[in-house]
Amino acid sequence: MQYRPLGMSGINASIIGFGTAAIGGMETQIPDDDESMRAIHAALDAGITLIDTAPSYGWGHSEEVVGKAIKGRREKVIIATKCGVWWEDERGSPNGVKDGKAVTVSLRPDTIRIEVENSLKRLGVDYIDLMQCHKPSIPPDETPIPETMGCLMDLKDQGKIRAIGVSNVSLDQLQQHQKSGYLSSDQFRYSMLLREREKDILPYCAEHNIATLTYWSLEQGLLTGKVGPDRVFKKGDFRGNAGEWLPWFKVENRQRLQDMFADWADLTEKHDCTIGQLMVACTAAQRGATHVLCGTRTVAQAIDNAGAGAVELETEEVRRIRGDVINLGDPV
Repeated sequence: MQYRPLGMSGINASIIGFGTAAIGGMETQIPDDDESMRAIHAALDAGITLIDTAPSYGWGHSEEVVGKAIKGRREKVIIATKCGVWWEDERGSPNGVKDGKAVTVSLRPDTIRIEVENSLKRLGVDYIDLMQCHKPSIPPDETPIPETMGCLMDLKDQGKIRAIGVSNVSLDQLQQHQKSGYLSSDQFRYSMLLREREKDILPYCAEHNIATLTYWSLEQGLLTGKVGPDRVFKKGDFRGNAGEWLPWFKVENRQRLQDMFADWADLTEKHDCTIGQLMVACTAAQRGATHVLCGTRTVAQAIDNAGAGAVELETEEVRRIRGDVINLGDPV
C-alpha cells in the first residue's frame, strides 16, 4: 500500500480509501452490517487507513457501522466524514426529498456544530480526522464561505476535527474556501472516462498542495472489467436503465470496453493485477490525484480495492492507458 499526505494537514493516509455510501443502505439494497464490518476489518488488515463516510449515508447508519468496526483500532484509521446535508429541521436551503425526508443544504455554523457532535457520537470517537463540506451552500439560505470556514477552524482549534475539506465545489468555490481557512482536501467525481476536472481542479490542487479524494473512479463497476455486455442487472439497479441519460451502460458500450480491456492483458499480467486495480492505479497516477475512494460492501471488494494501492505504473504505461481509453460520449 502507498500512503500520501492529506495536503498540508500533517496526516498521511492510504491512497486507496474505503467508500461507505453502500454500507449505509441504498434504495434498492438493504445493507448487511456484519459483512460491512468484516469488509472494514479486511481493508484495515490490507493496509487501507482512509475511511470516507457521511451522516447522509443511511441517515447516520454508515457512521454507526464504521464506529463499531473501528472500535479498538482507532489509531489505525483516518476518518473522513462530512457536514452540510441536513434533515433535522427546516434550516438551510431545500434540496429535495430522499427516503421520505425533506433534505436541505446547510453550512451554517449552528447546524455544523450539531452535525459534528452527532458524528462524534455515532462514530464513537473523540475527534474526526477530516471534516468535509458535503456540497456547496446554495440559495436562498446561502451561508458565506468565510462563516462556514470560520466555524470549522474553531472546531479544529478545539481538537474536534484535525483537518478541513470540501466536496463537489467549483474552482472558484475551492479558492474561496482556501482563502478563508486552512483547507486540506477536495473530493469530487473523476475517472479515466470522465476527465473534466483535469482542466481546473486537479492542476490547482497539485499546485497548492491540496489533497484530492476522487469518487466513482471505477464508474459504478463499469471500469472493473466485470460488467460485460451479457450482464443482467437486478431489478431496481439504475445501471440497467441504459437509456439516453445513462449511455455508458448500453450493451454496445460495455462490449467496446471489454475489447479495450483485452488489449491490456500484458499490463495486468506484468503487474499481477485486475482491470479494476489497473484503472484505480492509473487514476492515482494522474497529476493532482492523491487518493482514490472505492465504494465497498464486501470482504472480497475490500481486498481487491486494497490491492490497487500496491500497483505502481511506469510513466509510459499511464500514457498508454490514457490514450487507449475510448470516448463513450457525454458523461452519465
